[in-house]
Amino acid sequence: MNTKSTIKVGISIGDMNGIGPEIILKSLQDSRVLELFTPVIFANSKVMSFFGSHFKIKLQFHGISKAEEAIEGKINVVNVWKETAKINFGEEDKSIGGFAIKSLKAATEALINKDIDTLVTAPIHKNSIQSDDFNFPGHTDFLAQELKGDSLMFMVSDNIKVGLLTDHVPVKDVSSRINEALITKKVNAIHESLKKDFRIREPKIAVLGINPHSGDGGVIGKEDDEVIRPAVKQFVDDGKFVFGPYAADSFFGSKNNANFDAIIAAYHDQGLIPFKTLSFGNGVNFTAGLNRVRTSPDHGTAFDIAGKGIAESSSFSQAIFMSISIFRNRMEYLKLTKNPL
Repeated sequence: MNTKSTIKVGISIGDMNGIGPEIILKSLQDSRVLELFTPVIFANSKVMSFFGSHFKIKLQFHGISKAEEAIEGKINVVNVWKETAKINFGEEDKSIGGFAIKSLKAATEALINKDIDTLVTAPIHKNSIQSDDFNFPGHTDFLAQELKGDSLMFMVSDNIKVGLLTDHVPVKDVSSRINEALITKKVNAIHESLKKDFRIREPKIAVLGINPHSGDGGVIGKEDDEVIRPAVKQFVDDGKFVFGPYAADSFFGSKNNANFDAIIAAYHDQGLIPFKTLSFGNGVNFTAGLNRVRTSPDHGTAFDIAGKGIAESSSFSQAIFMSISIFRNRMEYLKLTKNPL
């Protein structure tokens, strides 16, 4: 763990044919950010210089062989590979996906070894990354394997926080995946994260229903009454402020979300459509429940605008500063809860 004045923020390069390199550079182009944290990019110095030239963003890169050599006040680049990467903006390319995974694996190893304090991942393309050596639908599943804890996809912004019972699961399989044990695990993870990572002493959590109108008393499905309600009741019996199930169609439109510190959605689009509608560009994808801090922007590779210099970097910048805030909150929480004996 970094004991110096600034936190070491590791950055994986993502799919280089997408907007990842551009938003990384734009997030670092104001030299004052180097007073707040030490960036450590896992890529290659030559390819980063190429991106700087292409996007006309003049930055000086400090090439190093491993993250522990990072120097404060510089944009450090760990040279993860030596071969030349052929960049074709906007194209799906397995070889570029391979570089993305090399970057991610090197950054994750550095995170485990505490050579960096947090990890911010640029977007990857889910098809390009698939190989015999990497068979995961995305970052979260890979990090769940490599890091300790139970991972939770937690979309956060200043105004709204949304967790998911199921994430990258086909809609037809959602109801069969949800049971009381899963709800208990996910709610506990969010409850713990709100206390530890966001300094909320008594979290209030809303659980959305699986079916339209939360099943309408069993007319449109029994899962809400038979699975969600008993799980929620158990939390209430345990003294936690957990409520639901709420009908998802009116929950956000009525601004009921403002009454809660976090919302748990049953499946991906049920949670992410309202989240991105309300927070797009300022939202952050945070992998809660793990023993290390990882964040990412709330968008993908955006191949359609890659290489054009028009990508908006606000979400990536938010991801950087959110990771720093969470890291500091965790350190403070550990101090406050440490057994004095």
